[in-house]
Amino acid sequence: MRIGISGTYSSGKTFTSMALANYTGLPRTKARTMREILPEAAPGKSLEECTAAELIQMIVTRHVERAVYEDKLSDGFVSDGSSLQEWIYGSVRVSLGLNPSASAELQAGETVEKTPELAFFEEVMASLGVSFKRHVKNSFDVFVHLKNELPLSADGHRPVNDQFRNMSDAILQQTMSELSIPFHVVSGSVEERIRQIASSFALEPRMATSEAVRLAAEEYAQLDVRSEQERSG
Repeated sequence: MRIGISGTYSSGKTFTSMALANYTGLPRTKARTMREILPEAAPGKSLEECTAAELIQMIVTRHVERAVYEDKLSDGFVSDGSSLQEWIYGSVRVSLGLNPSASAELQAGETVEKTPELAFFEEVMASLGVSFKRHVKNSFDVFVHLKNELPLSADGHRPVNDQFRNMSDAILQQTMSELSIPFHVVSGSVEERIRQIASSFALEPRMATSEAVRLAAEEYAQLDVRSEQERSG
């Protein structure tokens, strides 16, 4: 079974996918994060400083890396998100600006002024959306959507805010319905989440939930969470 762990920013996708892979024995796909790709795509810049063209480069790079792993593990996998995440990331930045942190004061439903650069970015993202949706439709059997119930991670490196998260979450669920991809919404602690997921798809546990979460914590602790500037230095 090809399972995507879906959700908005700071919903726990990465940690949940790690714990679920341990719990069920399904291999986990991998792809570098935007923060990891950034130093080679736009050296010396933060995500807030990137141009539309640089963002497109990173979005396509991450999509390609995802697709390679998904093809290698086509018999079954657990994925931390999908290419829909990258497409939605770009699409929401059309509405809230290339630097969403600068538009945090916008009220719900408000958008930034449509500059020529944003108009170009919007057109490209719409075209990429056609390709990305087709890929996801053909590459996943089901999605598990994590309820947007956790606070935004205070790591200081994410150019997103609660409005960005909420818009992304709404578009994500709408798109999964549009593509007729089955998705199950789960919530609760990581232990509760992986038990719900395994039960929903009749996946046989390979270990206790506590052990799966412990191993996931060890793996998560090895992630490189340095800022963009620290990486490029």
